[in-house]
Amino acid sequence: MSAEAETLHYLVRPLAEADLDRVMEIELEAYPHPWTRGIFADCLRVGYQCWGLQADASLVGYCILTHAAKEAHLLNLCVAPSWQRRGLGGILLEHVVRLALAHGCESIFLEVRPSNRDAIRLYQRSGFTVIGKRPGYYSKGAGREDAIVMRLKL
Repeated sequence: MSAEAETLHYLVRPLAEADLDRVMEIELEAYPHPWTRGIFADCLRVGYQCWGLQADASLVGYCILTHAAKEAHLLNLCVAPSWQRRGLGGILLEHVVRLALAHGCESIFLEVRPSNRDAIRLYQRSGFTVIGKRPGYYSKGAGREDAIVMRLKL
């Protein structure tokens, strides 16, 4: 990490509709098959846990979590590609765990592409284990890609 990056101040804060332009910039940079603006707007509208990670004045990442019946589901966690490999995904994931615990959840579930090895490593370092797969879950060019299903017992 550079000396400049070490001096930045990070803040995890609720996302707002005004953040959606920046969220979409990050989403489009990070994923070949990104969520739409409408999906993010719907997550905000229905009251999902939508959080952003700010580095000083810039939004550099976000996560979306839902919970019910003592289970949480991490729907999206993303850090802008130019901000990756600085531990910021870990900051967001720690926030997700704290949220799930605060809502009385006993487990967190997520899906991840097998091709997203960095995310899989992050989740495994945080205690998530593979519990299954969802065949053909993700779009991939003209085809489909399976999802690895992971769980963290809280």
